[in-house]
Amino acid sequence: MRPLREKTTKRNHCCFAALLLCEKKPAPQAPARMNSAYLCSLVFMENSNPIVRRKIIHIDMDAFYASVEQRDNPLYRGKAIAVGGSPEGRGGVVATASYEARKFGVRSAMPSKRALQMCPHLIFVRPRFDVYKDVSRKIREIFSRYTDLIEPLSLDEAYLDVTEDKLGIGSAIEIAQQIKQAIRDELHLTASAGVSTSKFVAKVASDLQKPDGLTFIGPSAIEGFMEQLPVEKFHGVGRVTAEKMKKMGLFTGADLKKLTEQQLIQYFGKVGSFYYRIVRGIDDRAVQPHRETKSAGAEDTFPHDLTDIAEMHAELAKIAETVTKRLERHQLKGRTVTLKIKYSDFRQITRNQSFPYPINDYQTILDTAKHLLAGTSPGEQPIRLLGITLSNFGETTVPLGKEGPSPQLSLFNFEEE
Repeated sequence: MRPLREKTTKRNHCCFAALLLCEKKPAPQAPARMNSAYLCSLVFMENSNPIVRRKIIHIDMDAFYASVEQRDNPLYRGKAIAVGGSPEGRGGVVATASYEARKFGVRSAMPSKRALQMCPHLIFVRPRFDVYKDVSRKIREIFSRYTDLIEPLSLDEAYLDVTEDKLGIGSAIEIAQQIKQAIRDELHLTASAGVSTSKFVAKVASDLQKPDGLTFIGPSAIEGFMEQLPVEKFHGVGRVTAEKMKKMGLFTGADLKKLTEQQLIQYFGKVGSFYYRIVRGIDDRAVQPHRETKSAGAEDTFPHDLTDIAEMHAELAKIAETVTKRLERHQLKGRTVTLKIKYSDFRQITRNQSFPYPINDYQTILDTAKHLLAGTSPGEQPIRLLGITLSNFGETTVPLGKEGPSPQLSLFNFEEE
């Protein structure tokens, strides 16, 4: 069964009706002749009480930063733009590229100089994080009309559990369509949505028909869908892991399914157990409105490569101050300090040190980062990026979700504060 697509602007009523049949509804009186569509909607336990399937939506904004810039500046509309650092000098990094730029191969996290080589007419725009945060807040307000079970993953994407929606609509597909239309009408932006019974499948589905797509993968189609899915499309499988899998002859979910759970753990570590379950359509993770914070950190890409140790220390001091402010704001203490270093040739290393007690004070964080740096023979190779992260937390006193989506900005080497 192929995943079906709906466009908000051109609703196909026949397809829409077919999709609704695969959603969990209050149990109707069984028809005299039960067809496959009816069976798709209900699964019975021994006591004949229907199993309540979760209805999960994953919403992902389309080229979020770039789309906001095109919305706010008519000169950028229809143009290839990249939100990120300028290619001048040593050059920055692309945070987000418009779809016009993506046609030329420009992608997020790509060095700006390389992006300009691939697309000579590319327009570079400095990011406006305050604006993006404000738009993200408005998107969250739209979500909250339908459910309070919202798990933000970043400024531009979130999971929603609409098993019990506030408006009594009952159809996750209809809710996804209404959300997409509200984002279009009120914010003049587009979003793509994935609808299924688990977070994993919903997230994969949201990426299948971008931009402005809506893909539903029903319960009966999930396992077959996962078997056909290329390994690089599995959320959480990065380029290196995908290459390792392919060298082992593992190209699709069906290939992964041939391995035992123990074999997957042996080859890929603890995540192998997750692969074993997910390829069989098993994902019981709940949508968490206040996700536990795993780490807090900051990093910075410099306008020129650092070769002087005193200059490195000065930059670490700035980063440590940012990290300390975030820890204080959320009342967090951690036991592990991690130093991230990216060299001028883009080679990246990390070093960490753990403490027997939790810390969050500026001086300890800075001194630890300096100590870790000293163990890497600083000065021998130019450094383009430094980062500090504190992890191994206890309880989170103030949930980060209270202040809005957890930031994903550091992934693009821009300072949020």
